[in-house]
Amino acid sequence: MNPTPPPVPPPVLQGIALSKSFGSTHALDAVDIAVRSGESVAVMGPSGSGKSTLLHCLANIERPDSGQVLLDGERIDQLREPHRSELRRARFGFVFQFGQLLPELPAVENVALPLMLGGTPRREAERRARTWFAPLGLDGKEDSRPGELSGGQAQRVALARALVAGAGVVFADEPTGALDQTTGQEVISLLVRVTKAQNTALVVVTHDESVARWCDRTVRVRDGRIVEETATTRGAVANTGAGR
Repeated sequence: MNPTPPPVPPPVLQGIALSKSFGSTHALDAVDIAVRSGESVAVMGPSGSGKSTLLHCLANIERPDSGQVLLDGERIDQLREPHRSELRRARFGFVFQFGQLLPELPAVENVALPLMLGGTPRREAERRARTWFAPLGLDGKEDSRPGELSGGQAQRVALARALVAGAGVVFADEPTGALDQTTGQEVISLLVRVTKAQNTALVVVTHDESVARWCDRTVRVRDGRIVEETATTRGAVANTGAGR
């Protein structure tokens, strides 16, 4: 008798019939998408396809015109702005193309910033921030300012900042777009492996096929609609063997 497979966990993040227009331009047209804890999903499409708008709606940066966004089964798209900001700070992490680190702060303070904004005392926030440096290959860079870091190192600091507060979902918008190919591959492989090890959902917007191949699944968007979803085998292999 074959054993009964374990039940599939519900999605941690779900978009249902998401639509969004800017004037006469339909950026999203009734899009459905779901992401589970520990899963990495690449969102691809040509410029103007709606992929960044989809990320912004899922991350509660933009409100959809219609549809719903659910986090752990609870609707979040109707929250008032103070609660939206708090949710983004406490439940989501963000990695952008250029890192968006504060240039006047050392790396450890950049990582600790989400904790301090949430009320964690500075000493405790910096202690927790420092625990991320060695696992991400940044040992000895704690006191370096962003201008003293390479592009790849800065993106690793941004990854630490995205994860330090225990985010359930990390959104990465073209996280390798400003890096050379070799460094970009190092960053995306680390991003996928570490979020998998933390059981954190990862949504990556990218135009780069070699980046998408590191993820578990690729969603292709065109004219505001999802036109294709494919699973990858490389992502499953890349997600093993990582941890802190």
